[in-house]
Amino acid sequence: MSTSSETETETENEAETEAGNGNEADTEAGAGTSGRGSRLTLRDAALGRPDAAAVSGVDVDVSPGEILTVVGPSGCGKSTLLRTLAGLLPPLAGTAEQDGRPIDGPGADRALVFQEDALLPWRSLRANVELPLAVQGLPRAERRNQATAWLERVGLAAQAGQLQHRVSGGQRQRAQLARALAGRPRAVLMDEPFGALDAQTRAGMQDLLVEVLHGTGATVVFVTHDVDDVLVRGAALAALAETGCPAPLAARAVAALSDPAWQVRAGAATALSAAPSDRAVPVLAKALADRNADVRKAAVLALTRHTATTEAARTALATVTGDTDADVRAYATRAL
Repeated sequence: MSTSSETETETENEAETEAGNGNEADTEAGAGTSGRGSRLTLRDAALGRPDAAAVSGVDVDVSPGEILTVVGPSGCGKSTLLRTLAGLLPPLAGTAEQDGRPIDGPGADRALVFQEDALLPWRSLRANVELPLAVQGLPRAERRNQATAWLERVGLAAQAGQLQHRVSGGQRQRAQLARALAGRPRAVLMDEPFGALDAQTRAGMQDLLVEVLHGTGATVVFVTHDVDDVLVRGAALAALAETGCPAPLAARAVAALSDPAWQVRAGAATALSAAPSDRAVPVLAKALADRNADVRKAAVLALTRHTATTEAARTALATVTGDTDADVRAYATRAL
């Protein structure tokens, strides 16, 4: 039986072999070190496989650094959309682009996080996190230092030398998140990564995701069917359901505008951007008086989407053109 240290020594050598030509990879991945997210775009896209199109007429424009949540029932095409942005499935019609260039395959500056942890079972957690750094051609000492720092950031410093079967499901998902972000990708694509976790572990992972994404600058597309995933992160919402915003989500969003955590209130306001105007605008107007500027900004941006359907949204926005926060004032004035 190998000890943890022996396993890591073996897998360090494997990392260099699996990484292939590190210098070429480093050139390709260089954009991932810029700290700026990618713009991801789908235009009139039909998504799926040639014998089974999942969804058509999809238009998505994710701004650099934005966190976009794609929510909808099982089978509506959420995971297919994500795999198209990852370059694993070409669009059947229309276009898929990253920063204005066609997405024609997987790229080192787009990291994909699965519901299953997808760690390599013969590698320690640290060696798994080192893999994208080895692909970039980083020296062994530097990639070990960076991997160790990421594991500390996700609370796995004590488990760094363990193989995946010796840690819990939640710890494996933490390691997968660390591996995805260690290579400093410009886009992180997450396919219901917390779906297999129990409720308590899931809540902890939601909080951790907010924490570790802060300051990375990466664009994030997060696929889920869980309402709490949308509310916790304060993310933008793209609903593939025919209603635009599923009724359970709208109801939870209205209730969550009273949550003690400002991140939840901001997420609720953003989710209501896709809800029917007659339900969303009155509660968003009240959110414009929230004590937190980020919540007020989220409410302003959500109301902006409703200005085309109801004058009440414009009336509400006019009340914050003199807000104490410069961004709130600017967003409201621009919408009017």
